[in-house]
Amino acid sequence: MTKLPETTGTPQERVLVCGVLLPGQNAECDGPLSEACSLVRAAGALVVGEEDEPLIQRRASPDASTLLGKGKVAEVKEAIARHDADAVMVDNDLSPGQARNLEKALGKRIIDRSELILDIFATRAKTRQARLQVELAQMEYMRPRLRRMWTHLERMEGAIGARGPGETQLETDKRLIGIRIRDLKARLADIEQRKRRQVSTRAEAFTVGLVGYTNAGKSTLLNRVTGSDEFVADMPFATLDTRTRKWRLRDGRTVLLSDTVGFLGRLPHHLVASFHATLEEALNVDMLIHVVDASHPDAHDQMEAVERTLAGLTNRATDLIVLNKLDRLEDPIRLHLLREDRDEPFVHVSAATGEGFDRLDRAVADRLDARSYVVDAFVSVTDGRSIAALRRHALVLEERVEDDTTLVLRLRLSENAYGAAERTLSAAVRFEVVESATDPYYREERPA
Repeated sequence: MTKLPETTGTPQERVLVCGVLLPGQNAECDGPLSEACSLVRAAGALVVGEEDEPLIQRRASPDASTLLGKGKVAEVKEAIARHDADAVMVDNDLSPGQARNLEKALGKRIIDRSELILDIFATRAKTRQARLQVELAQMEYMRPRLRRMWTHLERMEGAIGARGPGETQLETDKRLIGIRIRDLKARLADIEQRKRRQVSTRAEAFTVGLVGYTNAGKSTLLNRVTGSDEFVADMPFATLDTRTRKWRLRDGRTVLLSDTVGFLGRLPHHLVASFHATLEEALNVDMLIHVVDASHPDAHDQMEAVERTLAGLTNRATDLIVLNKLDRLEDPIRLHLLREDRDEPFVHVSAATGEGFDRLDRAVADRLDARSYVVDAFVSVTDGRSIAALRRHALVLEERVEDDTTLVLRLRLSENAYGAAERTLSAAVRFEVVESATDPYYREERPA
């Protein structure tokens, strides 16, 4: 009897996790290396040795040659043998020399924090822009580490016919990577220019951006308020690309809500640089909302990590903090602790159940009001096109007819919408400002 062929899957890689806590770094409340373990699982590997004592070492400064001290390196080597690990993930950024020395000492492939995050991004990238951004970050990461990839040629040094090719190949690879980096930057510049033109077409709309730590619930929040069906998963970096959707507020006005990649403590700087244009799109908004997983034991540290990343990208502060996942919160006192010594307004919600969304809607509407003008628009009662345009882009507060020929609409509309209406409808509509914006986005005074 002929045996039918069976499909075989790729065996799951067994990864041991270790790391060094340097001054200024705090261990996670869920346990040392808990975030690193979740990143390894997000990359599709199996974490081994979690039941043991965490392989974490506190040091005043990293060991110059291996990051870890000699005793901890020996301990990691024993754990590798005990758990039959295929690779070791170090929850720190390693220099090329440290990675090479650790591989020699442990006899296993070494993955540092940046390399792991880049790998996760590579598997999550779906759009052309995201794939190019990830590849650029990988190339920038790889360039100073090329020598490590050619260490196998060291064994041939001095052999007849083998003198020199290692150096030649290394230089060739460096040149090819340099060419590829220039090509990627040029292609990304073209895409980013098209994106800027696309974003500029939304100028008259009031825009809201979501930022927050990875897995804080931003995508779930976007789906809930906009009725969209974006991918949501309980894992780091489920979202890489900026998604913008229309959000219809309860008073009838529409705003544009953008969600983008989540932040993480100690994000690779190459990655931040590559995704700068994408992040810039989400940050250059009328209202910036910081979404926080209030149920996470490290919520306070995560908030600080997001603020540090934001400070490196923009000089603007967040306008509202949304404490999310109320449905998972066991002790409500945590909400008060997270609000201590902060000036920003807070809203408590559950994106999963919809609790608190009336308060979130009101907070956005209040911000929109502060950035809006109240104007009287005088238009002919027979000009249906102009009347429809005004109703589409503004909230109608009152309306009346004068002299049986002129319709007067009292409107509340955002600064951008007001500017667009003046530019496009000035020939058919006369505007009179009743109230100026109390918190204008553009600080210059408008003419009355």
